Amino acid sequence: MKKYDVTALGELLIDFTESGTSAQGNPILEANPGGAPCNVLSMLNRLGHKTAFIGKIGQDMFGTQLEGALLEVGIETRGLKKDDKVHTTLAFVQTLEDGDREFSFYRNPGADMMLTEEELDEDLIRDSKIFHFGSLSMTDEPSKSATKKAIDIAEKSGAIMSFDPNLREPLWESLDDAYREIDYGLKHCQVLKISDNEIQWFTGKNDFDEGIAILKAKYDIPLILLSMGKYGSRAYTNDDCVEVPAFIQENTIETTGAGDTFGACILRYILEHGWKKYNEGELKDMLTFANAAASIVTTRKGALRVMPAKEEVEILL
Repeated sequence: MKKYDVTALGELLIDFTESGTSAQGNPILEANPGGAPCNVLSMLNRLGHKTAFIGKIGQDMFGTQLEGALLEVGIETRGLKKDDKVHTTLAFVQTLEDGDREFSFYRNPGADMMLTEEELDEDLIRDSKIFHFGSLSMTDEPSKSATKKAIDIAEKSGAIMSFDPNLREPLWESLDDAYREIDYGLKHCQVLKISDNEIQWFTGKNDFDEGIAILKAKYDIPLILLSMGKYGSRAYTNDDCVEVPAFIQENTIETTGAGDTFGACILRYILEHGWKKYNEGELKDMLTFANAAASIVTTRKGALRVMPAKEEVEILL
C-alpha cells in the first residue's frame, strides 16, 4: 500500500488578483497562494485524499506564506525546497469581462525554476499512487531535468501518470519549445486533462473531436479529459466520448482554479473507483461531479484556500 494518493510536482507561486480600488483610485491587489499543481492537491485534500507536493519557493515572505498555505490545507511539504538566492515566483492576474484571465509573470528566474534532480524526494514519488505534473516546470533548467527524472521514477514505481499542459505562453522562450515539452508530457501520461484552447493550439484543429483524434493516433493515452469552460467538458477513451454541460453560476467572478478543481475531481474518481476502463455511465458521473465542483470555485477569489468540500458539491448536484 502506498502512503500518498497523489503527489504533484511543479510551480507554487503567488497570484496577485484585483480586489477593489483604493481611495486614490489605484487597484488593490490580493496575494493569493496559487500554482496549478497545488490547486489540484488542495481540492483532493478537501475530498479526503492524502497528497504531497514537490517544488521550490524562495526564502522570502511570499515563500513563507505559501508554505503556510500548504500546511493549512493539509498538503505534505517534505518535498518542498527553499532557495536563498532566487525569489518566489509572482503572477499578476487580470480578470477580463467574461471572467477569463490574463497573466503577467515575474519569473526571470523564479524559485520554482531552480528545483534540481538532487533535491527530489525519490521515496515520496515512489510512495504515491498517482503522480501529477504540468509543463511549466519544463520551461527552464534545472527544473526541466528534475521533472523528467521524477517522471521516470514515478513510471518505474507503477504510479498512474497524470498530465495537465497548462500552457502559459509568456513563460516559454518560444512556442516551439512549449510544443516539444508538452509532446514529452503526452508521451508519459495515462490521464490527460487539456483545455479547449490548448487542444486547438497543439493540433491546429478548431474541431475538438478532430484534435482529440490526432492525439489518439499519436499517443497512447487511455483517458483524455477536455475542459471547455462554460460549454462543459468531455471525456474520451478508446471507445467512448461523453459530454456533460457546465453548471452555470450567476455569481461567477473569475475562473482561476476552475480547471485545476475539475482535474482534481477526475483523479478523485480514479482513486475511489479504481483505475480501469470506464463505461459511458461512469464517465458521465465523473464529469458531472467535476463540472459542479469547478463551477463553485468560479464564485470565489483565489483557488488553493477556497476549494469546495464534497458536501457543497453534492448540494449543488
